[in-house]
Amino acid sequence: MNKDNHEKTPFFTELLKYAQSDVVPLDVPGHKRGNLKNDMKDAIGVMTYRLDANAPKGLDNLSRPRGVIKEAEELMADAFMADKAYFLIGGTTVGILAMIMSVVRAKEKLILPRNVHKSVINALILSGAIPIFITPEIDNALGIANGISVNSVTKAIREHPDAKAVFIINPTYFGVVSDLQGIVDLAHENDMVVLVDEAHGSQFAFSDLLPLTAMEAGADVSSTSMHKTAGSLTQSSVLLTKGDRIDPRRIRSTLNMLQSTSPSSLLLASLDTARKAMVLYGEEEIARVVKLAEYARSQINEIPGIQAIGLDYFEKKGCFGFDLTKIIVRVADLDITGFDVFNFLRDEQNVQLELAETYLILAVLSAGTMQSDLDRFIDALKALSEEYFEKPKRIKTIKFKYSFPQSVTRPRDAYHAPKKYINFSDAVDEISAECVMIYPPGIPLIIPGEVISEEVIDAMEFYAESGSVILGDQDDGTVKVIDKNQWIKWSDYEDEI
Repeated sequence: MNKDNHEKTPFFTELLKYAQSDVVPLDVPGHKRGNLKNDMKDAIGVMTYRLDANAPKGLDNLSRPRGVIKEAEELMADAFMADKAYFLIGGTTVGILAMIMSVVRAKEKLILPRNVHKSVINALILSGAIPIFITPEIDNALGIANGISVNSVTKAIREHPDAKAVFIINPTYFGVVSDLQGIVDLAHENDMVVLVDEAHGSQFAFSDLLPLTAMEAGADVSSTSMHKTAGSLTQSSVLLTKGDRIDPRRIRSTLNMLQSTSPSSLLLASLDTARKAMVLYGEEEIARVVKLAEYARSQINEIPGIQAIGLDYFEKKGCFGFDLTKIIVRVADLDITGFDVFNFLRDEQNVQLELAETYLILAVLSAGTMQSDLDRFIDALKALSEEYFEKPKRIKTIKFKYSFPQSVTRPRDAYHAPKKYINFSDAVDEISAECVMIYPPGIPLIIPGEVISEEVIDAMEFYAESGSVILGDQDDGTVKVIDKNQWIKWSDYEDEI
């Protein structure tokens, strides 16, 4: 990669030129370059509105890029060691939908871990693919699911040699990585395409201190959220491809079905400028952030009742690797939940975390993280310890599963089957027709086609009592399930439950 080439920002440069021109706006958007009264314009400035252009002449077209968007995407591909890059204005969600729909067709098998994001389940519904789930490695001490092993992928491939592709989460929401290179090599040896959800690993490409990227490992396609850790605006991501197992025409066609024909120029420009900044300054900045994370962990581990989890912890657990820019803090020894801590830090200390789980909290660092941010975080945790360490409470615990709910039909069949709505507490042994999840991170507790068990209901009740945000199709305490009496396929499945 020639860093000199990355001094350029083709799309942003042309957009800025347009915004600074004296053009007469007789096109959309309707704010006419900010020429109206608007509270938001007063807050953020008229230039933001002038940069919000809708593909005027000279700014190219995202659906069929041939000019400055094409040039910006080529630079992005070079930055990530990919053959092609596609700008996304619907987040990595759109990238995941596109990669699965482009690679796996109806009733073809896709091997994947069960702790996938909801977008993967939606892609299974849209594509009609059959999921072959691998149970991820469960960490009961932290109450989280980690990566998948090469052995588990080997077993799945042996049992399903006709699978079309293998889908990997790398890293997990909490920064744990699998042996990506080993899994890619194994899948390719068995003529399977490798798809990677790299939503939380966009910074990996810019530092040797961080784990291997999907493209470096030779994966065929990945989607990475530049907005999460690489500095672009929220909702902007990139789809990356490498090698000849992926048909670029099908990728483009699928993306054009999923993406808006009126993409935000602000999001596209933010991808262009974030790529430049990460290529030119990312290595130095990430090294700084890794040192800050080490400093924070050492300080946090001095606080009574609180433990910062680092690479050594995951290595002892047999995990392949860990993103050093994530700070996981275990708070179970305080005898309050991570949800309580999340709320305490935000409400009492004005510290916003990424998420909470039963036994832990997660802080996400990036090149934008400052020393002062972490000092305030450490001070907030000290206040937390002073408040709760000497005042233990009895909290309800939840048993973390080594297995996920039984799947009896592919998500697409469940989505289209006859439905009924029942109280969640009455849903034992019913087949779910919707995704129900805790957000963040958006990993479903139950997906369409899975049997709702007592364990799932217990987990839902626990999360509800903890004040977690529970996402489903409705919020009235009911769940959408298959109406077995109206489902003509029920006789094919009833002996399995």
